[in-house]
Parts: sequence; structure tokens; C-alpha cells
Amino acid sequence: MAPMSPAATPLSLSPSRRAWLRFKRNRLGYWSLLIFCALVLISLGAELVSNDKPLIVRYEGQTYFPMLKDYPEKTFGGDFETPTDYLDPFIKERLSMGSNWALYTLNPYGPNTLNYFAKAPNPSAPTADNWLGTDDRGRDLLAQLLYGFRVSVLFGLALTMTGVILGVVTGAIQGFFGGKTDLAFQRFIEIWGSMPELYLLIIFSAVFAPSVSLLLILLSLFGWMGLSDYVRAEFLRNRQLDYVKAARALGVSNTQIIWRHILPNSLTPVVTFLPFRMSAAILALTSLDFLGLGVPPGTPSLGELLSQGKNSIDAWWISLSTFAVLVTTLLLLTFMGDALRDALDPRKADL
Repeated sequence: MAPMSPAATPLSLSPSRRAWLRFKRNRLGYWSLLIFCALVLISLGAELVSNDKPLIVRYEGQTYFPMLKDYPEKTFGGDFETPTDYLDPFIKERLSMGSNWALYTLNPYGPNTLNYFAKAPNPSAPTADNWLGTDDRGRDLLAQLLYGFRVSVLFGLALTMTGVILGVVTGAIQGFFGGKTDLAFQRFIEIWGSMPELYLLIIFSAVFAPSVSLLLILLSLFGWMGLSDYVRAEFLRNRQLDYVKAARALGVSNTQIIWRHILPNSLTPVVTFLPFRMSAAILALTSLDFLGLGVPPGTPSLGELLSQGKNSIDAWWISLSTFAVLVTTLLLLTFMGDALRDALDPRKADL
């Protein structure tokens, strides 16, 4: 067998390329990444998958796009000027007469659509119309889970990014300058970390109207401290290395040293903890929604569905499906985090 060419040896690859190959070799983490990305993409296009409005309507020679514009009921032979209920049997019959047709989504229910024509009282078990059943208000559970998953993932991503930015900035300042700056920051973190986060959330929820932005701000005030410690430790170690001393001797500014030299070599804990921090953010939102301190009423929420399942023990489909979505999401993120941690481990020198 011919020897491997120098261009194909692992040592000739860049560090990021070797880390990616190590990540792909972890099949569980790699497939978790693919599955999670697919679920996120589906949730981002939830309106095209689960919606109570058709994608396209062809009625009496005219083409309509109900998802882009609201049409009154009179447009399709109704009696009122109110927006059309496309699940109304009369409207569905009008849209299927002659050459008329309507292209519905895979699941013809939105997150707040009430199934007025359900044959069983709410909450109703899974049926051919509602594949996962309905909640205690008659809303389709599949639509609730799809839109609730999107809210949780986007909120978790936003909270993670905010925490990363604040943690990296504060950790870099502490670790690079050290001395009194580091000491002052440490005392501030000790005082700030001792504040009762849950009590503050309860107080602010009582004073201000609940909103996703308010919840994001409140949780961001406390979510940066854990990551700040890791970044601080990396900066304290890297600032003593020879390449930093050489940059100082050449007269490079502190900003350039931090941004171009130390920070790129201190991001390993930041990247490694990203999936775990996102898991914690999703779990925090779910817990607050379960307690009634989370997103505003009417917003699709996994925590609210868990609360419904607790209050309606007989409606097993609510708790079971919501628990399955939440556990699957957290497991995928955990597997991705484990694979990412192994990929960035400097002791993995085989690739």
C-alpha cells in the first residue's frame, strides 16, 4: 500500500478542520445536529406546515393567497364581512364545488385555532382530525407543540447569545487586566449572584405586563456569570504566554491583543458550553411558563401545556406528547454538547 501523502495527513489539516472531523466521528452527536437542525427548519416554516388558512385558493377563476391577506367571507359566497373561517363546513363546501379548490397545509390548524366541530368534548383524545388531540380549550395539540418548540428554541438561542456576549466581555476584562479590576468584578459578581432571581421575576411579572422581551432581559441579567468565570480563567492563563508578551513588546494596543490574540485562543469553553447553555435556557423558559411567569397568555408554550397536563391527568396525550418533545430537544442538545466537547479536547490528537 502506498504511503499517505503529506497533504492527506491529519497534521496538515487546520485545527478547525480536525475538530470538525472529530465531531463527525461521534455519530450520536453528528446525527443529533442534523436532526435538531431539521426540526428547527420545520418550526421556522411552521406556517407552511400547520395553519388554519390554505396556502392557495382557486375560486371562480380567481386565485387567492389567504396566508398573505385576509379575505372576507363574502368573497367565497358567505354572508358576512368578517374574515373567512376556512374550516367552516360551508366554506369548505364552497371551495370544493366545480372547478374551485383549496390547497391546505399538512395540519389545517394554527396555534390558537379552536376546533369548534370536534366530536368529543375538550380536551379530546387523538383523532383523524387532530392527530395528537386537543388541549383544554380545543386547540390542536400538534400545532401547539410545533409553534411552542419554535418559541422555545428562538428564546433559548437569544438568551444563549446574550449570555455569551456578556460573559465573554466581562471575563475578558477581568482576566486581561487582573489586579484591582479583577477583584472589583469578583466582588460584584458575588453580590449580584446572591440576589434571588425567582423573587425578582415574580415582582417584575406583577409590576409589568408579561412579554418575551422582558423575560429575556431579566434572565440575561443573571445568565452570564457562569461563562464569565471560564473566560476569565482562560485569559489569566493566556496573557502570560510568549506571543502576548511579544505583542506587548511590539507596542500592540490592549484592544488588539484581546481581540486578535487572546480571544481566539480562549473560546474553547465558550463553544463547548453553547449546547448546554441553550438546554438550560429552554428548560428555564419551560419552568417559568409552567409556573405562569413566562410568556404572555396566548403564546404557544411547552410549559403551559405541561401545566395543562398536570391539571388534566386523564388527558394523558397532553403530558405525554409535550414531555416527548421537551426530552427529545434536551437530549439532542446534550448529545451535540458531548460531541463538541470531545472535538475540542486538545488531548484528542489522533486527528
